[in-house]
Amino acid sequence: MNSLNAIRLFTASVDAGSFSEVGRRLGMAPSSVSRQVAALEDSVGAQLIHRTTRKLSLTEAGRLYFERVSRILAALDEATAAVSHLEESPRGVLHVNGPTAFGVRHVAPALPDFLARYPEVRIELTLTDNFVDLLEVGADVAVRVGELEDSSLIARRLAPNRRVLCASPGYLAKAGAPERPQDLADHNCLVYTRHHGNVNWNLGGPDGLAEVRVGGNLRTNNTEAVHAAALGGLGIALLPSWLVGQEVQSGRLAEVLPGYRAAPGALDTGIHALYPADRHLSTKVRAFVDFMVERFGPRPYWEDPPQDGADASPMG
Repeated sequence: MNSLNAIRLFTASVDAGSFSEVGRRLGMAPSSVSRQVAALEDSVGAQLIHRTTRKLSLTEAGRLYFERVSRILAALDEATAAVSHLEESPRGVLHVNGPTAFGVRHVAPALPDFLARYPEVRIELTLTDNFVDLLEVGADVAVRVGELEDSSLIARRLAPNRRVLCASPGYLAKAGAPERPQDLADHNCLVYTRHHGNVNWNLGGPDGLAEVRVGGNLRTNNTEAVHAAALGGLGIALLPSWLVGQEVQSGRLAEVLPGYRAAPGALDTGIHALYPADRHLSTKVRAFVDFMVERFGPRPYWEDPPQDGADASPMG
């Protein structure tokens, strides 16, 4: 027996005054309505309705039960209506998780436009470079750059994660510009490393794939530190375009070996939004992901040249 359905049939029978009228309204046989109400009486251990040939009447237990369950059903219907209304348009708190550098540079600047479009949403933004479990930290959606962990989460691609070789014009004026990948071995290369040991840069170009072992006087696990050092003229860096694209376009950094590109690897798998594989994806998560796809896309703004010397960031 479906208890909730039986309770609804019970209250409907009391309101209608007969099983026949309830059956007519709901398209059910009166005998079926009667059987479910009888099963409900068996489950609560009390007779709820006096049955006569002309009408139904409540027992004392039935009146008490009817009063209580009517309030419960009303509250349940109100809760269902509230949730349905909530899902009509994005609203409520959206918990977003992302990496620090990309979050500061590209996620946070996007939020004013997103919140202007969806004024009933509030954002809780957490930025960290540590891997976090979305379910454990209570995040609705996460932005991830680079390789993805195998998981049950849904991943939607927001933008490519291309990397470019670059250095300051001052460094190149002093040290000279490399003409082929092998020349990088003779330059001070600023190394971003997640692991200990030797570092090889794999570059694809007109002569195929070249693998060069690089080194220099700075190794760090922080891309912002490599970026700052490159701007300061310390050496050549291999960095994602979302971090250096606008500076390459403005001339603060110069692209090195422009005919070559970093060969795709785990770090280049893309920029993704991750969210739980729920059957009913909330409208606020869907709206956020759709907005970020629209804002970034296959050719994101950080790879476009500035217009008339202006910042390349999108306007609201």
